[in-house]
Amino acid sequence: MKRIATTLFVAGLLATPMLVLPPPSMAAVSIGIGISVNIAPPPLPVYEQPVIPAPGYIWTPGYWAWDPSFGYYWVPGTWVMPPQVGLLWTPGWWGWSDGYYRWHAGYWGTEVGFYGGINYGFGYFGVGYVGGEWRGNQFYYNRAVNNVNVTNVRNVYVNKTVINNNVTRVSYNGGRGGVSAQPTAAQRAAANQRHFAPTAMQTQQRETAMRDPAQRFKTNQGKPAVYATQHPGKFNAPHVVRSAGAPRGNAARPESRSSHMVEAPQNRAAATQRRPANAQQARPETRSSHMVQAPHNNRVNERPATNATRPEQRPAPRPEQRPEMQRPRPEAMPPGQRPTPMRPPQQQRGERAVPRQAPPPRGKREEKRPPPKSSGGFR
Repeated sequence: MKRIATTLFVAGLLATPMLVLPPPSMAAVSIGIGISVNIAPPPLPVYEQPVIPAPGYIWTPGYWAWDPSFGYYWVPGTWVMPPQVGLLWTPGWWGWSDGYYRWHAGYWGTEVGFYGGINYGFGYFGVGYVGGEWRGNQFYYNRAVNNVNVTNVRNVYVNKTVINNNVTRVSYNGGRGGVSAQPTAAQRAAANQRHFAPTAMQTQQRETAMRDPAQRFKTNQGKPAVYATQHPGKFNAPHVVRSAGAPRGNAARPESRSSHMVEAPQNRAAATQRRPANAQQARPETRSSHMVQAPHNNRVNERPATNATRPEQRPAPRPEQRPEMQRPRPEAMPPGQRPTPMRPPQQQRGERAVPRQAPPPRGKREEKRPPPKSSGGFR
């Protein structure tokens, strides 16, 4: 009976539909959030801030980002428009945790939260933001830490007491050699408030830097080609803070030829050798440089510097001769085949010159005389 009961119990379990447990949910990881690297990020470079383009922009500092294919690459700092009036930017930061360096992405909020105590400069000295503040619907800038042109931006003030002279280039918190800063109660409260993700322009700035090989640490060794930009995503526009002698990347084309010449002084020599559009308006020194570079054209090199030629220096025009009418020169023929010129007969020595008789005048005939009479003739 026990065996029968056991068999029926097992058969009942097999007949009951099995409960399928759902798979563990995958955490949504966006770009820049939840990245863990076992290599410490490079030190922060020292650079200047470009001038603010217009009122309403807020500065977002540069940082080292990570890509599995390229490694660390520098995202230049730039001026951006906030998503809404009254929002401030909290920069992202690298922190040491459980044997890895983890990236904590930045965000927009009404209060500046904790960003690892990293000194990014330009008002982000490790705690809060002292580069400006909202006063109603207008944002006022602290000229002591920002590059502001008072001609275009008049909402300014000066507060030098907030400047942090403790300059450090460490770009991560915790671990060996990292910054030893902990969030305050106010910063923890700010982390629990409503946050806004980076704008599309900030995402474009990061993607443009990722595509540029000159921004990668493997190539620049801590000196990226572009440190900061005035507008997001425009690495070749005016007012770009570039590294001295750094190669220009292929991330974007130059917007204008003039801006390309200003931003790349090493190409000025190639630009000055470019031939002008109107050759008649070229300067004499430009034409002489072309003459030196093309010595195979001897006729061009023999010409004087000016186009004007005096009449006495112009060669006389030669009469046009056809090939079949040209006669061979005597020196071109063999000596035995040269024609002998006709000369009058010369008088030999000892001979008298015979006077030449003039021909009889025309119209007169010679008179015929009768033959003389012979002695045996008949009368």
